Amino acid sequence: MRYKIINKKKLYATALADLIGSVVFLPKFLLRKNEKISPKEIRSILVIRTAYIGDAIMTLPVLRPLRERFTKAKISFLTSAGAADLIANNPWLDEVIAYDPFWFYQSEKGTYLDFINNMRKRYFDLVIEARGDIREFLFILWPLKARYKVSYSIGGGGYFLTHIVPYRGLKHKVEYHLDIARHLGCSAEGAEWGIYLTEDEKKGIRDLINSAGIRKPFVCVHPGARLPLKMWMPERYALLCDGIIKRFSLPVVLLGASGEIKAIDDIIRHMEDKPVSLAGRLSLRELAGVIAESSLLICNDSSPMHIAAAMKTPVVAIFGPSKSRETAPYGNVNRVVEKDFPCRYSCDENTCRHKRFHSCMREVSVDDVSNAVEDIIRELGDLHVQV
Repeated sequence: MRYKIINKKKLYATALADLIGSVVFLPKFLLRKNEKISPKEIRSILVIRTAYIGDAIMTLPVLRPLRERFTKAKISFLTSAGAADLIANNPWLDEVIAYDPFWFYQSEKGTYLDFINNMRKRYFDLVIEARGDIREFLFILWPLKARYKVSYSIGGGGYFLTHIVPYRGLKHKVEYHLDIARHLGCSAEGAEWGIYLTEDEKKGIRDLINSAGIRKPFVCVHPGARLPLKMWMPERYALLCDGIIKRFSLPVVLLGASGEIKAIDDIIRHMEDKPVSLAGRLSLRELAGVIAESSLLICNDSSPMHIAAAMKTPVVAIFGPSKSRETAPYGNVNRVVEKDFPCRYSCDENTCRHKRFHSCMREVSVDDVSNAVEDIIRELGDLHVQV
């Protein structure tokens, strides 16, 4: 069995689960026909991508190909509560279902039974689990009533599936997801995706920008990340922001969640010129709107990076332990700043085992990022602040 699991404890646990599961489900496996899935038979589709927000966004490009091939089907998307808010109003979807799995999020385990009981009252012709995770298979996919269950088996649990998508090697996660659509016979060229704001939301964003005294064009900086090891140092962000204000005369807007306000305040204290901070003031949809109105986003490997890519806003992304080959900003003007440390390819992004702690991020200098910013600004052409 070929697994795509870096954490050794998870790898051994998955291998053991597969050993047991392959025995229990052997009769079902032997009887599996792997029949061709005809669009005429599909009236309801469920796409599952619960973890994490950035990964859910990178799943969105599969929706249009599914809609174009399975024209009679109602398409539902099961994802986390945070991602569900972002995905609302998507023109390729009929329904968004929100659930925070306890194996990914700090949610109440007691809510699982209510969730799965409600889901079992429904029937889906086709269920696509986009991550390829044995926990999703066991706790969500297996209990569902569905004719076809499709995913990769590189996270274990292939015996839960009716159709296994061939894994063709490491690639960007958008392409990883699109390969599922291709396996189902969809045409997946020219990915189309986005966060679809209403006209009222767009007007609200413009009003917010004006009331904050932000003049266009402006640069957004989001210094946070889901995991601490993915974060570049605050004092370097401060020097970078000062350099952008002085060198390019562009306003800088700092973004972050409410839990990141203290870290952003630390950056502001280290700066000579003061930026505008919208930290803790925006919903995820408002964050997407502000990023869409900006000329450039500078950030770590994080969900705002993927929001920017979906909104076609240029990005300078700073990568440390994560692999840009899989999660770089997809399909828009971008620059990735990273250093080639071999340990990155076996890092689980939670624990640093390098002899110099956090070296992959520490080696990224302010000049490295400033040069990438300058490169993009030159590509975009002269940016002059409106008076």
